Amino acid sequence: MNPRKLLVFLIFPIIFNLASAATAAAHSPENVNLDFPFFTLRNLTLLGDSYLRDGVVGLTRQLGVPSSSSGAAIYNNPIPFFDPETNTTASFSTRFSFSIDNVNPTSFGDGLTFFISPNNQTLGSAGGYLGLVNSSQLTKNTFVAVEFDTRQDLHFDDPDENHVGLDIDSLISIKTADPMLRSINLKSGNVITAWIDYSNDNRKTEVFLSYSTSKPETPILSVDLDLSDYLKEFMFVGFSASTEGSTELHYIENWSFRTLGFSQIRPRINPHNVTDTTVPPLNPPPQIPVSDSNNRRHKSIGLGLGIGIPSFFCVVLVVFGYVSVKKWKGTKTEKILKSELITGPRQFDYKELKFATRGFHPSRILGHGAFGTVYKALFPETGTISAVKRSKHSHESKTEFLSELSIIACLRHKNLVQLQGWCVEKGELLLVYEFMPNGSLDNVLYDYIDNGYNNNNNPLKWEYRYNIAIGLASALTYLHQECEQQVIHRDVKTSNIMLDGSYNARLGDFGLARLMDHDKSPLSTLTAGTMGYLAPEYLQYGKATEKTDVFSYGVVILELVCGRRPIEREGQNGKMVNLVDWVWGLYSEGNLVGAADGRMKGEFEEAGLRKMLLVGLSCANPDSSGRPNMRRVLQILNGEAEGLVVPRKKPSLTFSNSLPLSIDDLVSDCGSPDSQLEIRID
Repeated sequence: MNPRKLLVFLIFPIIFNLASAATAAAHSPENVNLDFPFFTLRNLTLLGDSYLRDGVVGLTRQLGVPSSSSGAAIYNNPIPFFDPETNTTASFSTRFSFSIDNVNPTSFGDGLTFFISPNNQTLGSAGGYLGLVNSSQLTKNTFVAVEFDTRQDLHFDDPDENHVGLDIDSLISIKTADPMLRSINLKSGNVITAWIDYSNDNRKTEVFLSYSTSKPETPILSVDLDLSDYLKEFMFVGFSASTEGSTELHYIENWSFRTLGFSQIRPRINPHNVTDTTVPPLNPPPQIPVSDSNNRRHKSIGLGLGIGIPSFFCVVLVVFGYVSVKKWKGTKTEKILKSELITGPRQFDYKELKFATRGFHPSRILGHGAFGTVYKALFPETGTISAVKRSKHSHESKTEFLSELSIIACLRHKNLVQLQGWCVEKGELLLVYEFMPNGSLDNVLYDYIDNGYNNNNNPLKWEYRYNIAIGLASALTYLHQECEQQVIHRDVKTSNIMLDGSYNARLGDFGLARLMDHDKSPLSTLTAGTMGYLAPEYLQYGKATEKTDVFSYGVVILELVCGRRPIEREGQNGKMVNLVDWVWGLYSEGNLVGAADGRMKGEFEEAGLRKMLLVGLSCANPDSSGRPNMRRVLQILNGEAEGLVVPRKKPSLTFSNSLPLSIDDLVSDCGSPDSQLEIRID
């Protein structure tokens, strides 16, 4: 037999076994062990009204007035619960601390859940649906959940307004228990620690509750039920909560989670694959004497072969092993990347987007931005609606497109417009966003001006305005202080603030945004943005900082309260009036409430209105050192911190540079109050 074929014949069984074992190991799931003493947005997907503040997750809207709200916080990556190779279902154990508080103790409901679901993008309805189930499609969502319910809902056979239950694909619990048997009131406002353990061997789920961090010896709820039929190969884990006409607040403070029961497959070499075909002869042949030189030569050849063949054999195995391991690692890395991208933006096909927008038909235009046109896209296969931003064909727009894609694809916050995907084909630059039913804040505030009709009978309600201010502050706090790299938006304005179906603020259009490391001075010398929203020092020196975003936020807040644009022409002579100057003038006269939008017809909370206007003036202070950071703003609006002292007279600034900084000069330079401004400062 050819020596090469013989070598292949000998090593093939070994290689086959090694490859099989490596493949099995690559596909074998591993036990998961998560531990979050506090939360960050790097590992969580926030849906609905949920938010993150100081490492604590809030699941429902934080308002002083009764409202309906639902939210969820979900771990980003899917977790393996079932191994199809070994037909093994994992056991799991989780521990978390939560509190259910209330501004008004008589206004309770509805509770929170810990859930396991194959879906991480669907949020359930408010009220008794606990953010788990869609009220119009009760059988759509599938899940295994433990509910901590604070309202009796007879529709779901709730026993009372303080119970724990195990739910599977339905809010009618498999079994419930009363925490008061252990003197635990779910809505006491105290921090409660919960342990949920499922043993696949015993087919049992147990729930433990305690006001301390010590796990009780006996569970408060024990259910004998096999969950293997409900735990799929990959599932998402998280929390949800809801309210309906109440001020109940739901917080998750820390969380640990682990799975047990998966064992790694180790590579094995089968000894029976090596065959011995040597048979000793019955009559050994007579020995023939040979010369000593020939003997030494044969010994040298034999020694060479004895060393060479095994060495070659080892080299082949090492090379093959190296290639195999490298390929295996690449496959594993690819799997990890794919799992990371499950919840992220995807690449769309150009034909798909062209069909969804009817060939980018003018009737589908939702609006125009500085760097492109936004179209409404209807995808008939899924019945979903999205917004497609089509950037202009230029080098500059490509730069802005790549900037927006690289920045927003990494960001996750409930008050940011969610990027769904992108497309770079046919010379087109396209971004796909979630569709915002109520359009932009600019349209809602000023549509009656732009289109020549009066919408006095349908103004933006005060509660919505205040909630928009809080939502926008939360988004900017996240960008400035909670991201791994600080994001300066640089174009905060009403037309870039979108409103979802519940009039929650969603900040979008990151085309001008810039990433930078925290505590590093920004180096940008390109002034870019919209007149009326630009901070004086940014306009003068062209350096964007978080304080320039704070100034723009202050202008937006004043717009929200006053219903006026940042710069407007008034009177017959068309004199330009700056909104910040106008409000500060009323404040100096002791008539701050006089700045309120007349379309609200006095239907607002005066204390809240004063607070918003003073926050707006604080943020729009010409002196950047006098402006608060966005975290302080958020705390003030949430009633968690005292407001800042605002001087009665607007501070003034002087610059050594001779650039025109008066309103009339700036507007005459730019053409109109809404012009997009770009000034290069050398």
